[in-house]
Amino acid sequence: MIDQKSLIKLNEYLWEIPQSTRPDMRVPAHIYALEEMLADLFNDRSLDQLMNVATLPGIQKAAIVMPDVHEGYGFPIGGVCATRYPDGVISPGGIGYDINCGVRLLLSDITFNDIESHLPELTSELYRYIPSGIGRGGSIKLNIKEIEKVLTRGAHWAVQNGYGDADDLEFIESNGVLPSADSNVVSTEAKQRGHDQLGTIGAGNHFVEVDRVDEIFDEEIARSFGLYREQTVILIHTGSRGMGHQVATDYLRLFQRIMPKYDLHPPDRELACAPFNSREGQQYFSAMAAAANYAWCNREVITWEVRQAWKNIFGKTPTPRLLYDVAHNMAKLETHVLNGKSHKLIVHRKGATRAFGPGSSEIPDSYQKTGQPVLIPGSMGTASYVLSGTTKSMELTFGSTCHGAGRQMSRTAAKKIVDAPKLQRELLEQGIHVQARSYRGIAEEAPIAYKNIDLVVKTVSRAGIARKVARLRPLSVIKG
Repeated sequence: MIDQKSLIKLNEYLWEIPQSTRPDMRVPAHIYALEEMLADLFNDRSLDQLMNVATLPGIQKAAIVMPDVHEGYGFPIGGVCATRYPDGVISPGGIGYDINCGVRLLLSDITFNDIESHLPELTSELYRYIPSGIGRGGSIKLNIKEIEKVLTRGAHWAVQNGYGDADDLEFIESNGVLPSADSNVVSTEAKQRGHDQLGTIGAGNHFVEVDRVDEIFDEEIARSFGLYREQTVILIHTGSRGMGHQVATDYLRLFQRIMPKYDLHPPDRELACAPFNSREGQQYFSAMAAAANYAWCNREVITWEVRQAWKNIFGKTPTPRLLYDVAHNMAKLETHVLNGKSHKLIVHRKGATRAFGPGSSEIPDSYQKTGQPVLIPGSMGTASYVLSGTTKSMELTFGSTCHGAGRQMSRTAAKKIVDAPKLQRELLEQGIHVQARSYRGIAEEAPIAYKNIDLVVKTVSRAGIARKVARLRPLSVIKG
């Protein structure tokens, strides 16, 4: 395993593992972290995984990790990797099992003072409307033909079927649908796993959370986003559920079988990959896009559920509107500048958020001057952040930044040391109402299991790959 002495300090927030560290590395590895965070990076295999990523055929510039980095499957979580189009590789491990896990933020017109006395009943109503937990299905049951429409249309399916608002579509990354999706390359098993999971959050670190805006860092951008102090907002964090997990499983198995055909021999079989322009590479990319569309549809249906619960508590008060929805587990075709020239690339983001800067044609007109909103959830007892994308992120990190606090303790370890009922009571004493299907879910996602979100955000802010806009504090949390 690599040690801290092997890192070269490029500046206060950026470290390099030189390409010469290993003969199979094709590019250097870059680590975004303040010095006070470095020691934690050597508690798992994440940096060794990063060096493995640097060996992938067609990789450009550097293998990159964000300050919330931790060990994952093949790729470290918090990783960014861009490969050459069209013959560079695509790797399911660079996207993850939860394809298009992402975050959306809804803004209300109600302040904390107005909502405080209603929090217990709002929490109960949200919990009633939004199914949560491992394998938990919802009230929408779809046959295979209808599931295929979801995989093709994404969030547009929800709008067309009365489970969404057409005004939301403008404020979803890629407008909530990837046209490269092909339901024919998604297995029947994956479709069956998704037939009843629209409008559900699942388990793990997924949640629906009511927050208040407790600090504004950039008044001008906050005003443009519609954010203000003491405003009540709702954060939704979930992805493609069992459907996306099955897509990843299916293609990892396929890629592990066919790699010898393309003379691909990565240092870790978890880095199974295929040339993007191969038949298998194209099939996976289309299946991944279909799973991404499912995830956007899922978050749109959950938004509909939130709005129904909101109406039941607050009557004719306007329901929360969408600020933005952004993914952090995805591979996309994007154009970036390398050595002064524009190049089309296959950008993998695994636990890394797209953070496109001002002027990007891929973000809504409303955010052309500010850069896109970037949503960074913390743990259920700490802060979350709203950031904005920057031109520097486009230059340094392929338009990417962190995605959250990042685990520093495994779920198994957390369950061993966290007294979930006690934690739930302590959070309530802090004014945070937590409702979950199991104590296990509370223990696994305890704040102690995560890194310091303030340091993570401080790192990306100092690096200039995202700009701090606002901080959110949790009031109410729905978990699996």
